Amino acid sequence: MIDLPAPEHSFASDNAAGASPEVLEALAAANIGSALAYGDDRWTRAAIDDVRRTLDAPAEVLFTWGGTGANVVGLGTLLQPWQAVICADSAHIVVDECGAPVRFTNSQLIALATPDGKLRPDDLVAPSHWLGSEHHPQPRVVSITQSTELGTLYTVDEIAALCDAAHALDMVVHLDGARIANAAAALNTDLRAMIRDTGVDAFTFGFTKNGAVFGEAVCFVDPSLAASAAFVRKQAGQLVSKSRFVAAQISALLADDLWLRNARHANDRAQDLAQRVSAIDGVEVCGTAEVNAVFVRLPRPVLEVLREWSFFWEWDAGSDLVRWMTSFATTAEDIDRFVDGIRVALRLPS
Repeated sequence: MIDLPAPEHSFASDNAAGASPEVLEALAAANIGSALAYGDDRWTRAAIDDVRRTLDAPAEVLFTWGGTGANVVGLGTLLQPWQAVICADSAHIVVDECGAPVRFTNSQLIALATPDGKLRPDDLVAPSHWLGSEHHPQPRVVSITQSTELGTLYTVDEIAALCDAAHALDMVVHLDGARIANAAAALNTDLRAMIRDTGVDAFTFGFTKNGAVFGEAVCFVDPSLAASAAFVRKQAGQLVSKSRFVAAQISALLADDLWLRNARHANDRAQDLAQRVSAIDGVEVCGTAEVNAVFVRLPRPVLEVLREWSFFWEWDAGSDLVRWMTSFATTAEDIDRFVDGIRVALRLPS
């Protein structure tokens, strides 16, 4: 047992954080008066313009309840049932969405093993041999995650190379951007360079992990790909009736680059945490904290004591690997408390 105060803000997930004060203020302001439902309101129109301005492209933008819904709508719009998605085997659409993409698209996921969660152009070669054969699902979408579930990053050049390879095979590229803000902040880039200029065709623009209460956006950089998107969204249960409350949050986060400042804070705190715990005997930091995830191996008894004191998720129980996530709300005091707790746990008898 650790007899110390636990961190106020959990390291279990950036989803555990609350909402940015600016977002709550925007929600309160949007709550005044009435507005037509299903996106026919000034907040939704303004937020769509804000996304397009951030991307610097006339994208088709649709709001959804959450990230899985956004991925389902994006993939469901791009796919026919005989087509398939090439992705990493660690991708959220494979591991953490309860089969939703397959159920709603009736399309197969071709999950490829990667050591770091990232696809390379050469990974498309083998699946492309199925193209044109009626006996095989037809690879149509290449789906990547930025940043990946393993906390790694695609560089802008890597995304561009993958897009070039996919387009040469008549495939389109979908990007799951649940933590796209953390990636942009870490790479010191913007959506125009990372998404529009590289050739990404559609992407999920994540906000919940970066300060929103709920709501994400699915964006089709090429609007011609979005002809059926509104119907897919409705059928998938992702058409938000009171859309103004998603829209108001998005506009608040995009105003004055709050989305990037929140992400940069989370990334910086992850680096602080990784640096602090790497100096503790008995803690093995795995890889580099590129964004807001720190992967660590701990002795099993220490891991269990720590999780009981301040919960976090095991990433790989077989190797005692855990993931600690920081957020826009993580403070220096949270890190101090967590480090103190780790030191106490390491001294406890096993």
